[in-house]
Amino acid sequence: MTDVTAAPASPARKTTSLYEVSARTRRRNSAEKRFRLYGLSAVLLGLMALIVLLSSILSQGMPAFRQTYVVMDVELRADKLDKNGNRDPADLAKLTTFAVAPLIKQATQTVATELGDDIEGLNDKMVGEMISKEAPGQLLRFVRANPDLIGTTQSFEFLANGRVDGYFKGRVTRASAELDNNISGQQLDLADAMVAEGMMETRFNWAFLTAPDASDQRPEAAGLGVAILGSLYMMMVVLCLALPIGVAASIYLEEFAPQNWLTDIIEVNISNLAAVPSIVFGILGLAIFINFAHLPQSAPIVGGLVLTLMTLPTIIISTRAALKSVPPSIADAALGLGASKMQTVFHHILPLAMPGILTGAIIGLAQALGETAPLLLIGMVAFVREYPGAPPEGLFDPATALPVQVYNWTQRSDPAFFERASGAIIVLLVFLVLMNTLAIILRRRFERRW
Repeated sequence: MTDVTAAPASPARKTTSLYEVSARTRRRNSAEKRFRLYGLSAVLLGLMALIVLLSSILSQGMPAFRQTYVVMDVELRADKLDKNGNRDPADLAKLTTFAVAPLIKQATQTVATELGDDIEGLNDKMVGEMISKEAPGQLLRFVRANPDLIGTTQSFEFLANGRVDGYFKGRVTRASAELDNNISGQQLDLADAMVAEGMMETRFNWAFLTAPDASDQRPEAAGLGVAILGSLYMMMVVLCLALPIGVAASIYLEEFAPQNWLTDIIEVNISNLAAVPSIVFGILGLAIFINFAHLPQSAPIVGGLVLTLMTLPTIIISTRAALKSVPPSIADAALGLGASKMQTVFHHILPLAMPGILTGAIIGLAQALGETAPLLLIGMVAFVREYPGAPPEGLFDPATALPVQVYNWTQRSDPAFFERASGAIIVLLVFLVLMNTLAIILRRRFERRW
């Protein structure tokens, strides 16, 4: 009889209940909670950065929309303005700012006499320096437009000097005035007295949105009028060129072009062009449109053509994506019912892809609106005082653009220009928000759900 060795008993398998959370499940749940926490932290961090950025821009830029004005009575003396007494427009056209400057000086002397007696150390020159250097030009334009008023006394609203304006906006203090050669404590005392007498007030400044740029000596007179018109003209050029060309190229590549090595090369190059730095397009525009085609520098037509080249890849890529998003069954059904390829594309596929096409086009325009580098290379950084004319002639007139105007003002030394640069950024952001809002509305309006 053989002894059989008993096999060792296997350990009993531990049974778990569905209602009992295992260690592995707890680790998986903890990892998920950590990931959600990381995502929420990233969103909050981005919102905080956005809030800090917007608050900084708004705090520095909102004062640019308000301006301090000085109300003064000026005697339009005929012996200074019209010595012949004939009110001839040809003679008045020969007047210069040197002819009207004594009239403003006389008005400031009157103010100094009425309000400056109690301010020690105040003189007529200090009072005159409180008025913007734009005042003689403003008075000269008024005289030329109203020759019948020569010989009378008229009330004028002149811009206050940039330092005086900064005093009422909190940018200039009495402590900083002691270290500044362009303002004095006596002038600030007179400014307070003029406010009390109703001769000086700070209110909304429409001229910031409508006036042209000003020289370094007149920051209080600088405006965005030419820059807004220039940006509008360039967006018109981009819209009229980039949208039809981009959509037509996308339709051909997506629906009609044969799939071969040539179309593959074209598609790769379009994708690469979308990633090319914008300054490269500026060099291309300088070489082709200015040096070769001899188009005028600093003209909206050149800026629009350069931005068109830069925007085309974005529109083509977004349009092709919109065309691909249309279900193939739509095209199959149309072809099955006897429609031609062109009828299928233009009657069925293109209308259904229109929301994505419009969204991509508007986003491309918004991107072009904020570009600066290519416009600097084609000379749009020039100082432009005259408004461009109406299209199409105005497309060839000198102009500038909003982002270039921001860059230009940040290069100037006067603190008032930094304030206006921040205000211009607010205007640019408003344009971008409106364009993106329009893109969302169009997408919601034409969107089809499958």
